[in-house]
Amino acid sequence: MTLKAIAALGACAAALTVAPGGPGARAQEHRELGAHEHGVGHLDIGIDGSQIAMDLHVPGMDIVGFEHAPGTDAEREQLAAALATLDSPLTLFVLPDDAGCTVIEARAELETGAHHDDDAHDESDAHDDEGGHTEFDVEYLLTCADIKAADRMEFAYFDAFPGAQALQIQLATNTGAMQAKVTRDRPSLPLGGRL
Repeated sequence: MTLKAIAALGACAAALTVAPGGPGARAQEHRELGAHEHGVGHLDIGIDGSQIAMDLHVPGMDIVGFEHAPGTDAEREQLAAALATLDSPLTLFVLPDDAGCTVIEARAELETGAHHDDDAHDESDAHDDEGGHTEFDVEYLLTCADIKAADRMEFAYFDAFPGAQALQIQLATNTGAMQAKVTRDRPSLPLGGRL
């Protein structure tokens, strides 16, 4: 499996859980950098055999604290630090040691867009309307020596990024698909019985 397969797995997760106006619509909205809710990211997880593919979309505000392309040295340093952190998936999305998971590929980038939907943001949002808004697009591919031991995922992600409050999750495995939500207060996703 390659990073290209991640998109297919994400689409699989969306297709398996699709409902009118539901996840499939959300996925399309994200690809176009449409409206997003600050504090809330979206994570698609596909598990196939011993491999775990993950596709993460998060508002720039959640990760670096601003919603525009970096324009100062300080913002460029913040972005570089964030991308370095995002390049280490197993420190952000922690699987049990017994599973023996390692990273095959990791890719993180900041996407910028001109679309803006004021209804999706509250008045406290720090936007640069002229510069549009930004979103992190991150893909991971992991392999695990004992996938059955990967019975849960802990989200240290919330410790790394104080602006992140929740992740909406779509999970697809060979046994089916499900949706879940993890939050800063409940940063754990059980995977047992789904592998």
